[in-house]
Amino acid sequence: MRKPPEWLCGAAPVLALAPMQDVTDLPFWRLMSGYGGADVYFTEYFRVHATSNLEKPILRSITENPTSRPAVAQMIGNDIPALVRTARELQQYPVAAIDLNLGCPAPVVYRKCAGGGLLREPAKVDAILGALREAITIPFTVKTRLGFDSPAGFDSLLSIFARHSLDLLTVHGRTVFEMYRAEVHYDFIARAVEAMPCPVLANGNVHSAARAAAVLAQTGARGLMIGRGAIRNPWLFRQIREHLRGEPSALPTGRDVLAYVQALYEAVCTPGVRESSQVQKMKKYLNYIGEGVESSGQFLHSIRRVTTRDDFFRVCTDYLDHGRPMALEAAPSVQSGDLVRN
Repeated sequence: MRKPPEWLCGAAPVLALAPMQDVTDLPFWRLMSGYGGADVYFTEYFRVHATSNLEKPILRSITENPTSRPAVAQMIGNDIPALVRTARELQQYPVAAIDLNLGCPAPVVYRKCAGGGLLREPAKVDAILGALREAITIPFTVKTRLGFDSPAGFDSLLSIFARHSLDLLTVHGRTVFEMYRAEVHYDFIARAVEAMPCPVLANGNVHSAARAAAVLAQTGARGLMIGRGAIRNPWLFRQIREHLRGEPSALPTGRDVLAYVQALYEAVCTPGVRESSQVQKMKKYLNYIGEGVESSGQFLHSIRRVTTRDDFFRVCTDYLDHGRPMALEAAPSVQSGDLVRN
């Protein structure tokens, strides 16, 4: 068995920021690191095909990594020569590992037999992993789902993964077909932990420190990958660490959350872009944050109708200009909502 990379060798569970396309970019990484941040950051996926080049905005997350933490470069695609070429190119940059996306459930992706769509073709997955393992001299990792429309073949997938000396496997505990709607099948993640010779990260619906501890206990995973929960609550990584150490953790107040939204607006919006476009971009993030603001949906209803910066912050101030502590957890009915690709 290969020696685990150094960033997987600490005593505490590893906490990773999930790759979310058009969300977890360089400015978002910078902002998250200021709230305690993850132990390792996964890039948005590099789209790989016969004529692809490394996308410069994603590459900047690697070359300008502001987190002081390891950065893992993720690829998506099904063209073996192109994947090998891209993996070799990425190894020329300061990346801690190269990750293959086998889990994206977006129809525009899986219909091209990429991301989660590859799980319908185990032989193709086997061939891709073999070629990449030969080409990659640094840690090689995979992020997967349980299967395409059923988890029935998950054990066979694990056998394929185990053959290729992966350094880390991240398992999102749903099938591609289940998107983000279904409950997470943590029992299958536990099966991966038992079967794999490499460390396993658990992914899916980790939205609080208490849930994080429960998932770690149930699965035995080496750590957690968190996406939507971290957008909603940038304090979550810190809260999880404190909870696992048995320390009290203060909840942010409404004004703390308002300050986060203001910082997020400044961080992710591009100078020179129309105000209406900036506001529209922020609505993408507020889809997640808003779930933890109030349960009726009225906050998000109001946010989705604003078009100016002043109106955007007027609505935010109406709901968040207070000193009450906020758990920032979504109501049960929306915790599994189909909101983002991660």
